[in-house]
Amino acid sequence: TAVAFLMSRGMIDCVVVGADRILAKTGHVINKIGTLSAAVNAHHFNIPFYVAAPTSTIDLHKTVDEVVIEERSEDEVHYVGRERITPPGTRAINYAFDITPPQLVTAVITEKGVFKPDELYKFLTG
Repeated sequence: TAVAFLMSRGMIDCVVVGADRILAKTGHVINKIGTLSAAVNAHHFNIPFYVAAPTSTIDLHKTVDEVVIEERSEDEVHYVGRERITPPGTRAINYAFDITPPQLVTAVITEKGVFKPDELYKFLTG
């Protein structure tokens, strides 16, 4: 994607992504593959990185070690339609999601307010 190039040119003021799951105990964000890359680039270029999600996506119990990341079929990488685009015998890893650590997240935006990742658990359980 062009995101890192645009960031390097000062063309992005902040990044806002969604989340499939946020771990309240640790602040880790599970979202579509590529979210971690965007967060790393934003961190490198000192650009705020926000996660906007409803509180229904926040998991109060799981830790990052308990998260199983979905791995999809290699065929999604090897084929376009019925046409194979990779050499026979080629292996592919096809994860659907990644995990962004809390130190790369500026804040989490919810319908109940804006929180630093390490504030979520206390707010939601306090």
